[in-house]
Amino acid sequence: MTDSGAERRISDSGKNKRESKERVTLKKEIGLLSACAIIIGNIIGSGIFISPKGVLEHAGSVGFSLIVWVLGGGICALGSLCYAELGVTIPKSGGDYSYVTEIFGGLVGFLLLWSAVWIMYPTTLAVIALTFSNYVLQPAFPNCLPPYIATRLLSTICILLLTWVNCSSVRWATRIQDFFTIGKLLALVLIIIVGMVQICKGHYDALEPQAAFEFIREPSVGQIALAFLQASFAFSGWNFLNYVTEEVVEPRRNLPRAIYISIPLVTLVYTLTNIAYFSSMTPEELLASNAVAVTFGEKLLGMFSWVMPISVALSTFGGINGYLFTSSRLCFSGAREGHLPYLLAMIHLKSCTPIPALLVCCTATIVILCIGETHNLINYVSFINYLSYGVTIAGLLYYRWKKPKLVRPIKVNLLIPISYLVFWAVLLGFSLYSEPVVCGMGLVIMLTGVPIYFIGVQWEDKPQRVTYLGQKLCYVVFPQNDPSETEPLTEKSDL
Repeated sequence: MTDSGAERRISDSGKNKRESKERVTLKKEIGLLSACAIIIGNIIGSGIFISPKGVLEHAGSVGFSLIVWVLGGGICALGSLCYAELGVTIPKSGGDYSYVTEIFGGLVGFLLLWSAVWIMYPTTLAVIALTFSNYVLQPAFPNCLPPYIATRLLSTICILLLTWVNCSSVRWATRIQDFFTIGKLLALVLIIIVGMVQICKGHYDALEPQAAFEFIREPSVGQIALAFLQASFAFSGWNFLNYVTEEVVEPRRNLPRAIYISIPLVTLVYTLTNIAYFSSMTPEELLASNAVAVTFGEKLLGMFSWVMPISVALSTFGGINGYLFTSSRLCFSGAREGHLPYLLAMIHLKSCTPIPALLVCCTATIVILCIGETHNLINYVSFINYLSYGVTIAGLLYYRWKKPKLVRPIKVNLLIPISYLVFWAVLLGFSLYSEPVVCGMGLVIMLTGVPIYFIGVQWEDKPQRVTYLGQKLCYVVFPQNDPSETEPLTEKSDL
């Protein structure tokens, strides 16, 4: 283990100040293919198997729900173009957090980091892990829901296994991501092909314009906003490549290329998957299903219906790996800037993996799993997601004004961030109006970070013994090097 260089404290006229920054950068091992796999693998997880029900429920009709899916992809494309500019202008790992900290300062960045590390990403990981365990266990419990304890136990085992893999090797983690991204695309392609066959046979009653826009109930503007929030959960992860910018080979070229390839592909796959669902299920059947893909498989695949739960399990397994990989880099970046405990800014000397950060992500997710059901938190998590996206893209406009002469290898048209922010303001405004308690809780949790920031970050004379204890702990688990024999690494260190 080695100290990655969170700001060192030195004495100056009796006061401690952070004046020296010794950093290490993680190995650049992510090429264009792996970059696309990270984006696609993080987006396509459990969302496409959970959100169709929520989108249809709030949209009120089949036709309008399909419009929500297409527009959701379009909004992600606008946001990702803005993030491409930020990613090459501020080439730091950490994504939203790094950009907001650079532009607006430490407090705003810390509030975003606080809500992401402790609530947003652990909850999302817990939802994906529960989806994984439910689909794996579904064949063993065909007539009822899998037992509560069994789903939690299997989810925990999955999280622990993938945490160990990510701690051991960046290459292993990216290879798993590549493999399972291909697997989950094949699973969705199977659904799409079977659905298209059904349509060719004339089974498209629910998709005919007259039936498709027959509203189950008249949607309000607030309900439409909630439909977009449900879809945004399925699209969440589109910005995750920005969390590992420092590990991307030639980021100025590969970051935008990966975005241009991945976002349109995912939008197409999601839309066609939903069309396939409606080729075999009525809106009422889809709303009554707790496992949409399993219901789809039972109706169309007969004796081969077991393929669907296995395919979904593979898809979600890859999603868990991707979220662990990227969210741990967020912890790493936060600690390196002094906004999280110094321990989390350490990487293993030989494997170059942020082991303490990965262990924190793993622990937080397991705690969320033990608390109870997490599916009701999708709207709540999506609200925090969109809030952070909007603040980050508003930062892009502010940064253009603050530093107009700064070199920007990618510079998007101003209409792109402005259009995104208009949509963002409308969506969050009506969501807050429709679900004031859910959205209000998100704001409250973010604001609880204010006293934590002043106590944990501004108070500089904190005990440092936990650092050495953390080194010893990770050495016991991954004993390639004795931490007592290592020295702090600087930018010139050869990793």
